[in-house]
Amino acid sequence: KLNPGGIILSDNVLWSGKILETKLKKEDKATPALKAYNKLLKEDKRVETIILPIRDGLTISRKK
Repeated sequence: KLNPGGIILSDNVLWSGKILETKLKKEDKATPALKAYNKLLKEDKRVETIILPIRDGLTISRKK
């Protein structure tokens, strides 16, 4: 429902570097969800996305 040129800002997408970890604690539900979200944005051809590695990460996505 986002208009062309619209912006989506996503905060904490690097999650203190946890998204790079391969072994996660069983009770950690947030990290796999963030990994899936980042992958979704990366693979979605309708948006252009960049991640700014500021603190816990900020993603800027713009609809084409």
